[in-house]
Amino acid sequence: MTIIANPLYDSVFKYLMEDEKVARMLLSALLQKDVLELQMRRHEYTSEEKAAITIYRVDFSANVRDKDGKEQLILIELQKTWLATETARFREYLGAQYQNKENIPPKEKNPKGYALPIVSIYILGHKLGDLKEPVIYIRRSYLDYDSKPIGEGVPDPFVESLTHDSIIVQIPYLQQKTRNRLERLLCVFDQKYAMKGNTQLLEIDEQLWKNQDEQLLINRLAKAASAPNIRKAMSVEDEFLSEIDARDSEIMQQNKVIERQEKALQQKDEALQQKDEALQQKEATILQQQQVIRSLIPLLAASGKSAAEIAAQLSITEEEVLKAMKP
Repeated sequence: MTIIANPLYDSVFKYLMEDEKVARMLLSALLQKDVLELQMRRHEYTSEEKAAITIYRVDFSANVRDKDGKEQLILIELQKTWLATETARFREYLGAQYQNKENIPPKEKNPKGYALPIVSIYILGHKLGDLKEPVIYIRRSYLDYDSKPIGEGVPDPFVESLTHDSIIVQIPYLQQKTRNRLERLLCVFDQKYAMKGNTQLLEIDEQLWKNQDEQLLINRLAKAASAPNIRKAMSVEDEFLSEIDARDSEIMQQNKVIERQEKALQQKDEALQQKDEALQQKEATILQQQQVIRSLIPLLAASGKSAAEIAAQLSITEEEVLKAMKP
């Protein structure tokens, strides 16, 4: 067994992806294409704000070759998150790439001014809705009106500039699966290997990796596990995440209090509404009784009864009887 640093930590993930060979190997497996050349972009986006520490982002420009031998220059936007995060934040980062003029190659190589195709990769430390596959590919298709695939003229640089493919990794569904090379590599993210009482370290069976190239990934993370500066950085992240958890717990408790208060107010409003309805019903009943009484007074008077007798019979005052008998 080998002890490695947990690449879900930003500091470890950054250290891992700074190794070009390891990064090319991992991205090649994710893209299902050979990454021939890889360059980390000069802008590395990582937030130091405690409220936004849950997302880490790094971008690459890559020259890739598909199974047919065709080469293409693309932009890879790689985002990793520990916790469930609003999709708006992912969209903001993606929108920034579409607006970034640096993603448009020079005119001598790109006379029509098309932007580099983008592939977005999301490594999620949480589950999505009902999707249970550990790795999900979202790929575009060129279709005609009848939904039939279009083969001629594909891919088109205009379309490639405005749309993109995505790859989503759900770490909780890795579950020690090694069905293919990609899943073997992604095992280093599987939190089932985390050491008891210490999420900073994973305990991995190095025999899972079948060749020397794949062993580079393990060696890189093993080196990170023993690096004091990275261990310190992981501890800082733990502090940030603890503060976030504490903040979220406090917010949840406050929300529960507010929910209870709102429920009590709702019950009170319902009780008041029921009381108002009861009063309205009572008033309607009284009004109906008064109408019946007023209709009986003329009949009783016509039978020869006096006002006093009518009042006694109907349990009302003589004044009410005389008032009702007035023309």
